[in-house]
Amino acid sequence: MFSSMVRLMNENPRLTIVLVHGPFLDASSWSDVVGVLQRSGHCVIAPPNPLRGLLSDSAYLASFLSQFDGPVLLVAHSYGGAVITNAAAEGSNVVGLVYVAALIPQKGERLTDVHSKDSILNPLFIERLYPSGSDGKTAIEYTIDPKSFRHGIAADVPEVRTKAMAVSQRPIASAAFTDTSGDVAWERLPTWAIVATEDVGAGTDIVRSMAERAGAKITELKGSHAIMISQPQAVADVILEAAAFVAQPASVPQLH
Repeated sequence: MFSSMVRLMNENPRLTIVLVHGPFLDASSWSDVVGVLQRSGHCVIAPPNPLRGLLSDSAYLASFLSQFDGPVLLVAHSYGGAVITNAAAEGSNVVGLVYVAALIPQKGERLTDVHSKDSILNPLFIERLYPSGSDGKTAIEYTIDPKSFRHGIAADVPEVRTKAMAVSQRPIASAAFTDTSGDVAWERLPTWAIVATEDVGAGTDIVRSMAERAGAKITELKGSHAIMISQPQAVADVILEAAAFVAQPASVPQLH
């Protein structure tokens, strides 16, 4: 799958929009947004995010991006924001960043140090162990109590869909929260951010403050943490705005 996606990108050297999912979800969380972007004529890829740790996830995405030609607009949801912040290193082919209800760390920051008065997730976490290597050692990963999944992540998504999402969660490793962020791409790239005003997952307050700190162009949308599922057209509109901006000649002034 990885090689086939890279081959597709190489056959389309124009701008590619890469959508990175966050924890407890998978790439299908972007499916409705993908449809809008594809109907607009864009090349779109939604690769898997391993969710094993900020450093390893960022390295995985950076390696993925390095294997094809052409500029990339990176879009991320939730913890995926921290991943794209680190993956779009100096010298990469990334030309812009879009954060969707996403965390935007600064250099030297750990997500475990980020506290939101609006987030209700911590008490909802279910902790499990997984094998972290061939030496028999284990590490911690988290999912959300399925009974509270809709309220914590996707309160404005139809219940029939959230029931399926709740029992098909992708767990996130504790290293995602304890790894230290490296150099941050938003310091040099044009950046957009969507703030969901009813986000009790990441927390509206911290998402907004991080976006302001990053100097992002902010769009506020009424909705839950899973805003790209509940409002795919509105989210796609911001991505399309960013895509049009980064496609302009290099002489056009940037946002930062």
